[in-house]
Amino acid sequence: MFIQTEETPNPESLKFLPGENISPVPMNFLDASQAINSPLAQKLFALDYVKSVFLGYDFITVTKQEDAKWEIIKAEILVTIMDFLISGQEAVKPEAAKKEATSDVEEDKIVKEIREIIETRVRPAVMQDGGDIVFHDFKDGIVRLELHGACSGCPSSSVTLKNGIENMLKYYVPEVIAVEAV
Repeated sequence: MFIQTEETPNPESLKFLPGENISPVPMNFLDASQAINSPLAQKLFALDYVKSVFLGYDFITVTKQEDAKWEIIKAEILVTIMDFLISGQEAVKPEAAKKEATSDVEEDKIVKEIREIIETRVRPAVMQDGGDIVFHDFKDGIVRLELHGACSGCPSSSVTLKNGIENMLKYYVPEVIAVEAV
């Protein structure tokens, strides 16, 4: 098995591309206590220097503790991922993936428009960089978004939010005044 790695705009995060499906829905784990529904994330959190884990459709983004050095820890993370995938286990428990994917929130027209733009134009680009961006809410003209994976804590995330996403949403949805990170 060959796992590629890619740097992300966040120097503390690295994207691992194993060449196979990882999670049916993107899932973000900020610490080991949140990883109860992901055996893969649990294995990664067993490594002392792992700060957070993001599972994308076909990639894994690991964010390390600040004092850890990629040149020292990268090989151990690769081996952990490889051993896990070779074992044949599911990275995410199926019932957890179903729960994550369902949402019964009734949305108005503006929210549907905002969600569609985020899903079709923003998320694919952000996932290329090892992260994810998820709609949180829209109130009083302000769109609030959650940043996951490499985007969480990334030095360039505020620029991306303001110069990229905010300008795009304002253009397509005039009711949008600003975009903020949750």
